[in-house]
Amino acid sequence: MLGTFVPTRITEYLIAAIIIIIAPGPSVLFVIARAVSWGRKISVLTVAGNVTGSFVLSTLVALGLGPILQRWHIAYVAVQWGGGLYLIYLGIEAIRQRAVHAADMTNQGPVAPSIRKSIRDGFWVGVLNPKAIVFFAAVLPQFVDIDGGHVTSQLIFMGLVFCVLAFISDGSWGLLAGTARAWLATDNRRLERLRGFGGTIMIILGLAVLYSAVVSS
Repeated sequence: MLGTFVPTRITEYLIAAIIIIIAPGPSVLFVIARAVSWGRKISVLTVAGNVTGSFVLSTLVALGLGPILQRWHIAYVAVQWGGGLYLIYLGIEAIRQRAVHAADMTNQGPVAPSIRKSIRDGFWVGVLNPKAIVFFAAVLPQFVDIDGGHVTSQLIFMGLVFCVLAFISDGSWGLLAGTARAWLATDNRRLERLRGFGGTIMIILGLAVLYSAVVSS
């Protein structure tokens, strides 16, 4: 039964998912900011809320896109082009605004949020994360086995896999940043380089999506 929901290109999907997850985007930067300000516990709680929001987002995208992608190939190509271009835009903005983002990450306030607020804040960052929206809407559908059917189920399954990987990766970022709080907070240039690296990765992935769109069309 599980095989029905697992696309044939699952290995390639895992590689793409890991690449986009490890690139420091809005969610990772938010987690690092929490870790730098309030330590590892708050950062892990933030990650838990974040991936919950991401799964809600991926499920909504799957329910909306699944039937459309299964029926119209032109929609599949349009989603690829739109997503690829938007990823490139996000990458450029991340590089341009890296100094501003770095300053924001070290200015979270003196009072640590409660457990409930940490999870809630993480949830909203996850569900409104533009990088995740683009990934679920444009990158993820490339790995669907259209001929195998059950497209919506495949999308939901891959969204769940993404969220599990994101919890492991983002949680690791949080634990690492929480451990190295003083080192990160004393030099904004380190955080700027981190954001610039994430922007570069998003641009590369966006170009890869556009290339795939050209080939498939």
